[in-house]
Amino acid sequence: MKLEELRVYQMSMDIAERVWAIVSKWDYFGKDTIGKQLVRAADSVSANLSEGFGRYHFKDAKNFGYYSCGSLYETKTWLTKAHSRKLISDSDFQNFISDIDSIGIKLNNYINSIGKVKDTPLPNDN
Repeated sequence: MKLEELRVYQMSMDIAERVWAIVSKWDYFGKDTIGKQLVRAADSVSANLSEGFGRYHFKDAKNFGYYSCGSLYETKTWLTKAHSRKLISDSDFQNFISDIDSIGIKLNNYINSIGKVKDTPLPNDN
């Protein structure tokens, strides 16, 4: 299996692109305070999945999965701040939170599968 085929990876890439599209329209102050942190956190979810996927040992792959999970919930915090400061709409916020909850479940399932499933997606298993 390739990294790009993992649904959790696809979803994390999508949410980061949606975050970018919204933050890129904010004024300088919003971008400089919350925006940079939000974009970095959202980008870090898929980046950590990628790094873990490229590791040879299951323990390393799991650790990067945990980092990804941390970045996911950091993203949730920054989205909550952006919403409370009226930088994102109620509907965008609700959509993001719903997607984050779904990604969180998929991410935990992925982490738990590493080293247990015959077809665990690590590059050296191909």
